[in-house]
Amino acid sequence: MSEYINNVSKRKAALREVIKKLHQGASVESLTEEFGEIISYTNSGEIAEAERDMISEGIPVTDIQQLCDLHVAVFRGALETAPAPESLPGHPVYEFRKENELIDLMLGSLEDLLSKMQAGDEKSIEAVRSTLHNLDLIERHFDRKENLFFPYLENHNFQGPSTVMWGVDNEIRAKIKNLIVLMNSQTVPVERARQVFKEMATQTRDMIYKEEKIMIPETLNRFSEKEWDVIRAEYQLVKPSYPAVEEPSEVAETSEETGGRLPLSTGALTLEQINLLLTNLPVDVTFVDENDEVRFYSQTRERIFTRTEAIIGRKVQNCHPPQSVHVVQKILDSFRAGTRDVAEFWIEMGGKFIHIRYFALRDNSGAYKGTIEVTQDATSIRGLTGERRLLDD
Repeated sequence: MSEYINNVSKRKAALREVIKKLHQGASVESLTEEFGEIISYTNSGEIAEAERDMISEGIPVTDIQQLCDLHVAVFRGALETAPAPESLPGHPVYEFRKENELIDLMLGSLEDLLSKMQAGDEKSIEAVRSTLHNLDLIERHFDRKENLFFPYLENHNFQGPSTVMWGVDNEIRAKIKNLIVLMNSQTVPVERARQVFKEMATQTRDMIYKEEKIMIPETLNRFSEKEWDVIRAEYQLVKPSYPAVEEPSEVAETSEETGGRLPLSTGALTLEQINLLLTNLPVDVTFVDENDEVRFYSQTRERIFTRTEAIIGRKVQNCHPPQSVHVVQKILDSFRAGTRDVAEFWIEMGGKFIHIRYFALRDNSGAYKGTIEVTQDATSIRGLTGERRLLDD
């Protein structure tokens, strides 16, 4: 086995063999015994590349997702020996790790409350219910990871592992929702709630491990300072600000006849007016060009689905979790083929009724030029009845 240690290509081939055997049902113990020497010299980048190769060879992401915990178990010993990258307060990695620490503490606290909960004992049940809002931290953490780290990881050819992580994130989200439903039942099924929490907490802690030992080291190895600057700016914003956009002098100089305004099909607007219009619409708008790349999103004050600067230029398929990307592709294919012009969905989320529409954009000759996504909180509109003809005081 020693001939593999200093031969990168042979070592990578052996790593792929480990993963193939996992998918064929080999036990963690047998693989650790057979490939232990190679595993001890493995780094996170080689693990990620092996998984990415398996995806490119046709193994479905969902299959890798189901077994990624085994992957980590096989490589855990090697990963534990890797030195932790340095980080300082104010760096996104520092904040990301602090969130992981808080999540672990929060799970421990909730675990303790659930262990004390008794069927029919409203006091112990209410103690659990009163802390469920803390699970929002997990959602915010995953949201940052998927919208800030994943786009740049993809740019650095690290797409496979991030796709797998997103799929697991969604499984955790589903378990959190299930737990909340169970805990808000009129008669709480105590043992079932404990079981759902246990499964969710185990997956979440395993995800923290993967983030710490696989994802974070790769971000530190791959991301440029410019990329970290963009992530830092997005990460530290509680709510985005909306400064007026300064008009480039050349626009004013080349459009004097319109007073610095850009001529449109009807009328003319300055860049500042266009920005104000788009950021104050009562809907969120995202534009994807004819190459399926995100080119614009409106940063409204109450945006429903998170968008960050990192997605500009990103393939729209990569902006969706693996469970729903096939729906996105179906919409785009039908728009491009001209068999559909509109796709419409509506969901209930966080007590709100969300209306989502996709529109195909075509030029005067009918050629496909892209897609716009329009999302609106239609909760209040849905509840309107009768008429209102006068302005309220």
